[in-house]
Amino acid sequence: MKFYSIFLFILLLASCKYFDVKKTSSEAILNNELKTFNWNAVDEYPSFIKCDSLSAKEDRKNCFQHILTNHVWAFLKNKNLVVTRDINDTLMLQFIVTKNGILELTDIEIDSTTKQEITNIKELLLKSLDSLPKIYPAIKRGQQVTTTFKLPVIINAE
Repeated sequence: MKFYSIFLFILLLASCKYFDVKKTSSEAILNNELKTFNWNAVDEYPSFIKCDSLSAKEDRKNCFQHILTNHVWAFLKNKNLVVTRDINDTLMLQFIVTKNGILELTDIEIDSTTKQEITNIKELLLKSLDSLPKIYPAIKRGQQVTTTFKLPVIINAE
C-alpha cells in the first residue's frame, strides 16, 4: 500500500505542470489581434433602406452602388444638358461615407472633353447627392465606421 501511495504522490506532482496557466498581458493580446485584423474589409457595406431586405453581403453592396449610380444618373438626365460634341465618358467618383451616414464626394476623375462640354459637371454631381435617401454607414465588428469607395458613372450624350 505504501508503494501505491508514493506512486500516487509522484503522479500528482508530475501532473501539476499541466495545470500551469500561461499569463498573457493585455498588450500582447491586443498586438496579436491587430496583426490578424483586416483593416480593408467591413462586415457590412454602407446601405440604403431599400437594400436592408437583402441578406448576402455582396448583394447589399451591389444594391447600394446601383441606387447611388441610378440616382446620380437620373439627376443628370433630368437637367437636359446640351452638348456640341458626343460624350462617352466614365466618371470615377470617390466617396467617403462617414460613421454618421454622411456621404461626401472627395474626388472626381473627369475627361477633359466632358469638362469642356459640361462646364458645371462638378456642381451638378454635388447637387445630385443632396436628395439621396438616408444612408446607413458600414459596420465593422458591430461598430459604425467610415468607409471610402470609388463609383463609376457612365455619361453618354449625343
